[in-house]
Amino acid sequence: MFQDSDNIHGGKPPEEMVFSAIPARLRVPKSDKPQTFTKVFRWRLPAGQTQEPATVEVVGTFTKWQKVPLVRDLALPLWQVTLHDVLCNRTHHYMLLVDGKPVRDEHCDGHAIPRSAQEAQYQLMTPRGPRVLMLFAQAK
Repeated sequence: MFQDSDNIHGGKPPEEMVFSAIPARLRVPKSDKPQTFTKVFRWRLPAGQTQEPATVEVVGTFTKWQKVPLVRDLALPLWQVTLHDVLCNRTHHYMLLVDGKPVRDEHCDGHAIPRSAQEAQYQLMTPRGPRVLMLFAQAK
């Protein structure tokens, strides 16, 4: 009855047609590389403390629980490190370590119950029990 040339889909079988609500000129191709961002961690001596620590480090899911040292900024009374390629769209767990001991981070996004032996190794005791710090890594 109908010939191939009479196909209402312009000669292409329907299974080869691509339909999308987003026009092709506006589609962004998916990249093989996951979205990442850069995060700066900072730590200051608590008020009234004058003894500087020998080491300040950060560990977390974004470092595979390997210690990364924070560097003393001589212009400001703080230690800091910039970490690149932190994966987006997930909640990371981490801890700040001062002379090897976990400390609170006033800039953390919350507290979580440790989920693994690695996290438990760096846990911080709180009135609600052992906790690690959380970083919400959202894409823009």
